[in-house]
Amino acid sequence: MTIDQLTALEPACSREAALALFDSLAPAPATQLTGRWHGRELATGHQLDGLLVASGWYGKQFDGADSVHPLLFRDPSGDVFAVDPQRVPLGLVGKVPSKAVERGRGMLGVLKPALRTRRYRARLRAVDHRGVVTTAMVYDHLAIIDVFRRVDDDTVLGLMDYRTFPDPYFFVLVRENAQDAARLPE
Repeated sequence: MTIDQLTALEPACSREAALALFDSLAPAPATQLTGRWHGRELATGHQLDGLLVASGWYGKQFDGADSVHPLLFRDPSGDVFAVDPQRVPLGLVGKVPSKAVERGRGMLGVLKPALRTRRYRARLRAVDHRGVVTTAMVYDHLAIIDVFRRVDDDTVLGLMDYRTFPDPYFFVLVRENAQDAARLPE
């Protein structure tokens, strides 16, 4: 039933509907998050809506509680690689339209050496968020915490809490098939 509730809200819904679903979901234990996850947004009218997808965002990878790649991107050739979040120009959010970001996505292959990291840039911790203790991903160098709730064994709903934005940004992560996912080199 829960996956049906999520599907009914996608691809876009109100912030209130997304929060209601988020609040109804069970906590996501850190042990459930191991592996590579493909992401998509749940558009709610947030300033970030459309930007991550337009930029080539692929998802996240959790190799352990202290070993997290918070941002995976896919270049035009299909290569998935970890990006250092400090190198993402978040200050441009709201100033550059999604269409311009999408046009620049073709440059991702050229920019990959400057953006790529092999170092983990986040970690998982249990946090009390909206009255429920669940797993959250804490970025190492940014004022961002992604909080997760369990939809099913292979799907989580994420809520990005970023100090700069008063409203949460919602996204969905779906576990990549273990046979198809190659661990990023360290």
